[in-house]
Amino acid sequence: MTTTTRPAAIAALLFATTAWGSLFLIGKPITAQLDPAWFTLVRYTLATAVLAALVQRFGDAPWLKLRRHAFRHTLVGLAGYGLFSLLVFHGLKLSLPSHGSVLMATMPFTTLGLRWALDGHKPPLRALLGAALALAGVATVAHPLGHGGELNAHVLLGDALTLAGTLGWVFYTRGAAKVPDHSPLEYTALTAVAALPWLALGTGLATAAGWVDAPTPEVLAGLAPSLVYIALLPTVAAALAFNAGVKRLGAPMGTLFLNMVPVSVIAVRAVMGHAPQASEIAGAALVGLGLALTVWTPKSRSVAAPRPATSRRCTA
Repeated sequence: MTTTTRPAAIAALLFATTAWGSLFLIGKPITAQLDPAWFTLVRYTLATAVLAALVQRFGDAPWLKLRRHAFRHTLVGLAGYGLFSLLVFHGLKLSLPSHGSVLMATMPFTTLGLRWALDGHKPPLRALLGAALALAGVATVAHPLGHGGELNAHVLLGDALTLAGTLGWVFYTRGAAKVPDHSPLEYTALTAVAALPWLALGTGLATAAGWVDAPTPEVLAGLAPSLVYIALLPTVAAALAFNAGVKRLGAPMGTLFLNMVPVSVIAVRAVMGHAPQASEIAGAALVGLGLALTVWTPKSRSVAAPRPATSRRCTA
């Protein structure tokens, strides 16, 4: 998947964040029956099989690129697919979804800060204002302390795990710029292929040590429809769309669209019959304003080039 125009890239990012909103709605109940480690392994085993077939068909010498960048792809794949999924879903088990949505909204600031600190690229004021507005909108949507929820050790630990998990996706997103010869499909697929064996090894060792419980065949069979949906849409299709948008617009702007995840959750819940509250509508408006401020590029005024002076010959 490749987006050549700015509107197409924006549409791809909006699709990705909407799909990830459905992941939170469908994935959280799954973690009550399936440990996040096994949930991550099953999810990416199914997704990687699809991605490998796609990159074999449409990639440009993908396996040569995988051998050339095997170490880098393994690290960023484990950060984006392993660390992010494991910590975020472990965090959601301990904390509240509203807390998680606010913590997810810190990723644009993390991306802008890392780009400034590591690459020396100072973000424009417009990008900072857009990120701040979007963050304020997500906080308004979630208002984590507005439900009388008590902050205890479990909630704080869950929030810390979620915050640490977001760093994994930030590093994964930044990694795409290091391999400019990769298409979005190749980057998505090859990082998944490189990371999957290590995800399987880690899950197997954790299960053997008794840290996580292996699912029974009956549990997997009962969750099969939800797992297939998660593998195809919020994992394969959303990751391809997100990486395509990032390749066109850059990591700082791409991560800003992650603020749309909790807003998309509101939209999906509204379709399911749960009417949004006033605070949710106000927060969604702030997120939209922040995104519009960031993605809008003012047209530069065309300055007419000075006309060359014509030399006049003096005649005697």
